[in-house]
Amino acid sequence: MTDEDLIKDAFEDKRWADIRAESSWQIFKIMGEFVEGFDKLDKIGPCVTIFGSARTKPGNKYYHIASDIAKKLTMEGYGIITGGGPGIMEAANKGSQEAGKGKSVGLNIDLPFEQYPNKYIDRDKLINFDYFFVRKVMFIKYAQGFVVLPGGFGTLDELFEALTLIQTKKIGAFPIVLIGSEFWSGLFDWIKHTMLGKYENIDADDLSLVKLTDSADEAVEHINKFYSKYIHAPNF
Repeated sequence: MTDEDLIKDAFEDKRWADIRAESSWQIFKIMGEFVEGFDKLDKIGPCVTIFGSARTKPGNKYYHIASDIAKKLTMEGYGIITGGGPGIMEAANKGSQEAGKGKSVGLNIDLPFEQYPNKYIDRDKLINFDYFFVRKVMFIKYAQGFVVLPGGFGTLDELFEALTLIQTKKIGAFPIVLIGSEFWSGLFDWIKHTMLGKYENIDADDLSLVKLTDSADEAVEHINKFYSKYIHAPNF
């Protein structure tokens, strides 16, 4: 073995050792995020999580709808959970605070762009995360419903995560409301005609897992109707 080979082997060994050491410490960081999230959110009570784009501006109609829905849900006794950032998240936290009661929760994620905590989160209910998957557990574990407004990949990720867990019965069913027929109709036409109709990759009953509406009142009514037979409780 040449000197060059020895150096290369030593370098590769060092890299692997560094990776293993980093992974070991990462486990503790992940555990810490779970512990903080569980500790804070266990005390909050029934909540609805509201999703949507961080890029939505205050003048946008969906900004106003998100704020209105959050305000109405807060008046019905729900806390509001968002991703903690600007756009739709800010609108929902704002609506919750404007109701004058209830809890306004922000589960913020550290990102290189777009994401910063909005000012309408209760200061003792702001939690910062480095890991998307830990944050997603918190969204679902402590939500009694999802309201999903127009958004990007992150919004779709959260929506289909919830649908998958309900479909596979890994969690109990909860109401999912999509706001904005002009935004969502094309996607759900494809799901209905292609995913279901052509390929039969889902069951027809799976389409009933979501309600599509443009009305804040209908969104709140749908969630209330779902729970008229049940007591609010965490999902798992």
